[in-house]
Amino acid sequence: MVMQQSLLTCSGVVFALYLHHVIRAIEVPLDLSQPPTITEQSVKDYIVDPRDNIFIECEAKGNPIPTFSWTRNGKFFNVAKDPKVSMQRRSGTLVIDFRGGGRPEDYEGEYQCSARNEYGTALSSKILLQVSRSPLWPKEHLDLVEIDEGSPLTLKCNPPPGLPPPVIFWMSSSMEPIHQDKRVSQGQNGDLYFSNVMLQDAQTDYSCNARFHFTHTIQQKNPYTLKVQTKNPHNETSFRNHTDMYSARGVMETTPSFMYPYGTSSNQIVLRGVDLLLECIASGVPAPDIMWYKKGGELPTDKTKLENFNKALRITNVSEEDSGEYFCLASNKMGSIRHTISVRVKAAPYWLDEPQNLILAPGEDGRLVCRANGNPKPTIQWLVNGEPIESAPPNPSREVAGDTIVFRDTQIGSSAVYQCNASNEHGYLLANAFVSVLDVPPRILAPRNQLIKVIQYNRTLLDCPFFGSPIPTLRWFKNGQGSALDGENYQRHENGSLEINMARKEDQGIYTCVATNILGKAENQVRLEIKDPTRIVRGPEDLIVKRGSMVRLDCRIKHDSTLKLTVAWLKDDTPLYIGNRMKKEDDGLIIYGVAEKDQGDYTCVASTELDKDSAKAFLTVLERPERPRDLELTDLAERSVRLTWIPGDDNNSPITDYVVQFEEDKFQPGSWHNHSRYPGSVNSAVLRLSPYVNYQFRVIAVNEVGSSLPSLPSERYHTIGASPEINPTGVRGAGTQKNNMEITWTPLNATQAYGPNLRYIVNWRQRDTRDSWSNETVRTTRHVVWNTPIYVPYEIKVQAENDFGRAPEPDVIIGYSGEDLPSAPRYIRIRQPNLETITLEWDHPEHPNGILTGYNLRYQAFNGSKMGRTLVETFSPNQTRFTLKRTDPISRYRFFLRARTQVGDGESIVEESPAPLNEAYTKNHVDIATQGWFIGLMCAIALLVLILLIVCFIKRSRGGKYPVREKVEVLDHEDHKVDDPSFDYSDEDNKEPPGSHTSLDGTIKQESDDSLVDYGEGGEGQFNEDGSFIGQYTVKKDKEETEGNESSEATSPVNAIYSLA
Repeated sequence: MVMQQSLLTCSGVVFALYLHHVIRAIEVPLDLSQPPTITEQSVKDYIVDPRDNIFIECEAKGNPIPTFSWTRNGKFFNVAKDPKVSMQRRSGTLVIDFRGGGRPEDYEGEYQCSARNEYGTALSSKILLQVSRSPLWPKEHLDLVEIDEGSPLTLKCNPPPGLPPPVIFWMSSSMEPIHQDKRVSQGQNGDLYFSNVMLQDAQTDYSCNARFHFTHTIQQKNPYTLKVQTKNPHNETSFRNHTDMYSARGVMETTPSFMYPYGTSSNQIVLRGVDLLLECIASGVPAPDIMWYKKGGELPTDKTKLENFNKALRITNVSEEDSGEYFCLASNKMGSIRHTISVRVKAAPYWLDEPQNLILAPGEDGRLVCRANGNPKPTIQWLVNGEPIESAPPNPSREVAGDTIVFRDTQIGSSAVYQCNASNEHGYLLANAFVSVLDVPPRILAPRNQLIKVIQYNRTLLDCPFFGSPIPTLRWFKNGQGSALDGENYQRHENGSLEINMARKEDQGIYTCVATNILGKAENQVRLEIKDPTRIVRGPEDLIVKRGSMVRLDCRIKHDSTLKLTVAWLKDDTPLYIGNRMKKEDDGLIIYGVAEKDQGDYTCVASTELDKDSAKAFLTVLERPERPRDLELTDLAERSVRLTWIPGDDNNSPITDYVVQFEEDKFQPGSWHNHSRYPGSVNSAVLRLSPYVNYQFRVIAVNEVGSSLPSLPSERYHTIGASPEINPTGVRGAGTQKNNMEITWTPLNATQAYGPNLRYIVNWRQRDTRDSWSNETVRTTRHVVWNTPIYVPYEIKVQAENDFGRAPEPDVIIGYSGEDLPSAPRYIRIRQPNLETITLEWDHPEHPNGILTGYNLRYQAFNGSKMGRTLVETFSPNQTRFTLKRTDPISRYRFFLRARTQVGDGESIVEESPAPLNEAYTKNHVDIATQGWFIGLMCAIALLVLILLIVCFIKRSRGGKYPVREKVEVLDHEDHKVDDPSFDYSDEDNKEPPGSHTSLDGTIKQESDDSLVDYGEGGEGQFNEDGSFIGQYTVKKDKEETEGNESSEATSPVNAIYSLA
């Protein structure tokens, strides 16, 4: 990225203005007596609008205030006698009012203003007043223009003479601009030139139009109509891509010949200071190219410009050095010719030394100088107070010597205004300069105690305008120093200004200017402050962004803190409107959602009252390309065609691809489909086509940003038909009901049909049978076979056919008839490997009746009459095992298992888990523990046990043995068997135990409010095994055994009773 940066200080502008004051004569303050000075006047050639009032300007200053008078065509113009004419108050400006009627043309002529007071008379230039004219085009009948193809042609315009001359342009009668190029172009005289005429030129007519400046009207000439005679009457488009268009048409190629100017040489005179315009227009086949040269030198490149397809050469601000011989060279492949133009530069008078006001003290000498140049050399004439100096009263202190008037020993009362007139055949100059004899002490004309601020290292001027007569001398001092400032970094000018070449910090201070003459002195002070410059330390950089993105342009600034900073943004050198998509920040500019219109130069301008700095960058917006145009079909064949197009503008992002799309009007009219894709470097491609398609093409250009709009469609091209080459794809058979099979397929598209009346032959039969094929011919994309067995396989074929024949034999695919609900799973086995889990295993249904999609398991915990919530589990069709984590060790579970197809869930199989091993005891304990009779019984048993213990203790102390030890050992052995929880439950019936008051854990994955009895469809399920357990307990005689087998059951009174049984 390149940052373009420029710097401009206000001090520099001020300095340039001050330099203008340096060369000006000293001004006389208006409070002093002085002759008149013309300050404003109308231009010499003054053209006015006839619809408006006329103002002829003349303003002057002087003391006393001047009075004004006018002459018209060299004679006194009595303003008071004409009611339409008046003079503005305290002004010499003439006002001619037509509101009451009148003809502006009656006031045309040459006017001159005089401004006079007692010290002299000043004159304005002679003002030629003309009224604008826009005459009507003369009525004329234009005959049909018949011309041979390849011949040159000039259509004359001949516009009516207007004042000022009208602007000429050519259009058709329907107001369409005439396309111009190096073959067809308009000359400076308004005529329309054809280097050679082509057949296409007769497709429109040609009308010359004149636009008049003041009236803003356009006049149109009757149109020319062309009839082009051609040797080859073929259509224009048949030669569009021909390498040699003219020879293909039978047009003879010719060497160039000049249509304007005529011949081999010509002369041209131009006035100094205006633009020189040279023109060469040539005929020839093919149209010639024009080149320009200057004999004996180079064209001045700094002020030379080629126009009108190189047929015109413009040299701006001509000077004497531009005189010489120029020649244009017209060439084509048949040859070349040249025309030489001899240019002579003449000059109206121009100043070398323009006379300036002269201020003299009594007894002083002085001179007025009037020197002018021109071609031819101008004559100088002096006038005094508007009269030729020869006829003025004699003045012994004045002597005229050609272009100089010398004054010696002037005295008060010798004041006058002198006019110098320099004239030749091309124009004149008139200058006023007064001579004023005054006796005035010095005075400073500037405001007192000025403050001047300047940027460090800049050049600056400290102004001290003064006046006095005799002319005072002026000196400058700094900070009260005794020596005057001059030399090195300082320079004094005649008008009193002090120039500082490079302002530094040490130059800051107070400066005093002192003006002195023999009558006294005057002084003034100027305070100078040095400020730091304004600088953009980081400006915007050239950026390339995509449309719609966000971009930031930097502008970081360093400036003097005592100066107010203003930051402005320009786009393409005009002030930028900050809309809602833009945000201006202290150090930059943000653009959101960049659009194509945002592309351009962005300039950050940082300015203070003294200086400014600017930085410029170019923002390039990458946009989607413009659409391709002018699509053309060539090389037409049965199965191919060549498509050619002209690329559109890439909008700053190179085109990477072209997408060719097609549309056909049989199957999907109006729908566009992608045909092929090509690199962005090509603009022509051979397209492969299908039979029996009425093609229409369009092209889309693609670049990094996106896709262009589609081009306009091409003309249509219809290919011939053929039998299909492929069969439909995506053939499948599937039931929509349990007694049918629907056969579907993906149809052939428009480029696969290959012919009219596309149809499909559908064949089917059951697999693994010797049945013959059934068939049906349809034009749709489906066929339903009814009365089919449930979910059996079928062989299916679908073959395409049109009026030209059938496609090849299709492949056989396997489909299935409709599905139904599956039967129940064959079995379900329930295992309880421990008190924490339950494991379920099952087998697939015997009759799936379709493709199994999964299993649905509902289960519910219960304990006696207490029921838990219904839980739901779903399984994949391949899963046949499930492990359930129990929520407590005593609850049982009821399971309902169904298989599922896409039709729905089938019949269920119902099973229950077996009872836990300690369930019987738990139920008795819970049911009778709170009964009164049970409490009394327990008390009796406790008393009995106490007695038995006492008896046993007594007998033991006597050495007796307890007779039930063997019984206990047997029971203990059975207890260990029962403690093993590894039972295998079969599908035998189980008796449901009574209800229990134990609570059930409700933690589940899914819930159902349905009753499992209702869900079971047939009542309660049966256990495979009883699962019941009768516990027998005993009391160990040995203390060690008793302590080693402690449990909650061992201390129970019931267990004590059981041990005695």
